[in-house]
Amino acid sequence: MKRINVIWTLAVALALACFLNFCSIGLGVADTWTEKADMLTTRCRLSTSVVNGKIYAIGGTGAGNSAAVEKYDPATDTWTKKADMPTPRSSFSTSVVDGRIYAIGGWDGAKPLSTVEEYDPVTDKWAKKADMPTARSDDLAAGAVNGKIYAIGGWDGDWFTSVVEEYDPATDKWTSKADMPTARGNFFASVVNDRIYAIGGWNGNNILSTVEEYDPVKDKWTKKANMPTARMAHATSAVNGKIYAIGGSRGQVLSVVEEYEPARDKWTRKAHMPTARSLLSASAVNGKIYVIGGYGGNGCLSKVEKYDAGFLPRNVEAEGKLATTWGKIKAKH
Repeated sequence: MKRINVIWTLAVALALACFLNFCSIGLGVADTWTEKADMLTTRCRLSTSVVNGKIYAIGGTGAGNSAAVEKYDPATDTWTKKADMPTPRSSFSTSVVDGRIYAIGGWDGAKPLSTVEEYDPVTDKWAKKADMPTARSDDLAAGAVNGKIYAIGGWDGDWFTSVVEEYDPATDKWTSKADMPTARGNFFASVVNDRIYAIGGWNGNNILSTVEEYDPVKDKWTKKANMPTARMAHATSAVNGKIYAIGGSRGQVLSVVEEYEPARDKWTRKAHMPTARSLLSASAVNGKIYVIGGYGGNGCLSKVEKYDAGFLPRNVEAEGKLATTWGKIKAKH
């Protein structure tokens, strides 16, 4: 009897510990920032993408253009070196289709690129794909919808462009689409509900607050509410149907974070990022946004900071953390 009581007490303590740990890890605290493990390579003008819950930081510039690829595991807060991208470059964009990352365009130190290379995280190998029709850099934006990638805007070597080109990985072919209304570069785009939102940037004369929505099905652009803070060289990331515009520059590096809700076409100010920076990248995993690298005002950074948007993904369940485990322990005694 005494032994059963001891086991029972330990079971209660274990279940409580699991529950408290679940709450602290799963729920977090909304609108807060946490410092995470630094990236292995100091760089800015990089691009990041997510495959199977891991973030891949690719390319950029620090001491010259980089081909470095590093994988970040948010669960363990660790970085791992992966196979280099074949073409060292910065100011490019990446998108994911069917578990593969496509690195598109960019700057090789002398000219804008049309280069497209595909990375398979499973095999850790790169493959050359069909060139983009319009070579461009200066942080052209890209977004994937229904298995197609849309490369938008950027700098074509002469001026900022409004060009939109669609890439189909299944056929390795490019198709011209309707131009973006506002020619620009140094901006970011995010996808919500199969629409691409192009946000902010630089048109060669002005820093922009412009937001334009692209519908790939209709091949049509629509003007939306301006971002409160005009900026360029920022990052955006989408969580739970909302887009977060983070950092950037407008004469000085910014720590400003603003949330855009496409369903209401409304912007809301959020908690500032701890480290002001531009030329950064951001990716979301399990409702958390990881801001990676960038330019801090005195050089490129390796810093990583996590933003909690307050969203608990549906695939994170309490089962196995408390009720199920407790039931099994009780049944055995």
